[in-house]
Amino acid sequence: MQIFVDADACPVVRIVEEIAEKYHIRTTLLCDTNHVLNSDYSEVIVVGAGADAVDYKLISLCHKGDIVVSQDYGVAAMALGKGAYAIHQSGKWYTDANIDQMLMERHLNKKARRSSGKNHMKGPRKRNEEDDVRFAESFEKLVLKGKTWNLQ
Repeated sequence: MQIFVDADACPVVRIVEEIAEKYHIRTTLLCDTNHVLNSDYSEVIVVGAGADAVDYKLISLCHKGDIVVSQDYGVAAMALGKGAYAIHQSGKWYTDANIDQMLMERHLNKKARRSSGKNHMKGPRKRNEEDDVRFAESFEKLVLKGKTWNLQ
């Protein structure tokens, strides 16, 4: 098992690295040239700043049984399609049972934003310490389940 993080503006990189190091799991952070990342634990791969370049590179590297951390539902869907596990920075696990609904909601929200300048949807609320705790607990559970599932 390896962990891949869609690390462009990802607020949970530090948490991922702490848990990965605790369980001795190789971790790769992927970002584009607009973001500068350094890590004492993870491998950092910098990809050109083209549209979705990081996403496609991450998916080309991940395999069945790996864990992908991304807030992008499209990346999560592709990871699930390869047999990888995927988790959002909120701690929500992407699964075959919920990904289609999440993609549909994303599509409908995008459509609503385009339809009228009057319909401004609020962005996500500011991240707080509780969010980090919730992510850490959920991510560690996923790591432990992934280690168990990969042994089968």
